[in-house]
Amino acid sequence: MSSPTWTGEESYPEMKSISALGWLRVVLRGSVIAMIMLFGIVSLTLIRIFEKPIFGIRRPVGSFVPALVSRLCLRVMGIRFQTQGTPMRTGGAVVANHSSWLDIFTLNAKNPVFFVSKAEVARWPGIGFIAKIAGTVFIARDRKEAAAQKQLFEDCLAAGQKLLFFPEGTSTDALRVLPFKSTLFAAFFADGLKEHMQIQPVTVNYHAPEGEDSRFYGWWGDMDFGAHMLQMLAAARHGHVEVIFHNPVAVADFANRKALAADTETSVRSGHFRTAIGQ
Repeated sequence: MSSPTWTGEESYPEMKSISALGWLRVVLRGSVIAMIMLFGIVSLTLIRIFEKPIFGIRRPVGSFVPALVSRLCLRVMGIRFQTQGTPMRTGGAVVANHSSWLDIFTLNAKNPVFFVSKAEVARWPGIGFIAKIAGTVFIARDRKEAAAQKQLFEDCLAAGQKLLFFPEGTSTDALRVLPFKSTLFAAFFADGLKEHMQIQPVTVNYHAPEGEDSRFYGWWGDMDFGAHMLQMLAAARHGHVEVIFHNPVAVADFANRKALAADTETSVRSGHFRTAIGQ
């Protein structure tokens, strides 16, 4: 079963034609980012050769490479990066609103995490390989594999990894937070985990460049990835992204997954610059 897709009720932002100067920015920024990504892939591959036999699924060294790569890529694109709050230092889970493919960079830039993604991404050309190297945890949305997925989460969390979930289940236009789905929160209540497990809610706010559509950074529905990426690379000016780290909550303080999902959703909404609680 594929992931649900949020389409919204409005048309997509207009894709502007790219000028000669814009294409020059695409080439220059794209080339530098490609070199940064290559550096990351080679570094992670070499690190895992020595890290895996010693630490297994834990990545105490390699987890910091994606964070460095993410910060550099944001800087090259010209997107200013700001944070509020403090990332939790222990293992556990991070839950955040989902607006764009850019979340890969913004949510890794200061807080090294391991993304939880749908299994289909592992088969995407190029991106799938990079995701595997970075330690992404892939899940198949199939009831028959529910037990195996739950065990995978438990193994990763028990190893001290910090897993990042998008409880909305789909990306949006960056102007709203969709209701959180509680299904994936069930793994946090496993015996042996719930007693010491913490979840940190994180809000991501994308502020469009002055004069641009407020949905400038949003990537959702049937929007083409390549076309949207070119718009980002060609842009003469960029806005900024703000990442807010809310206080972590203890799983043991909640009666069930639905209560935990509702509480973390409230926290994420409280920091969102366009979404009111209850919307």
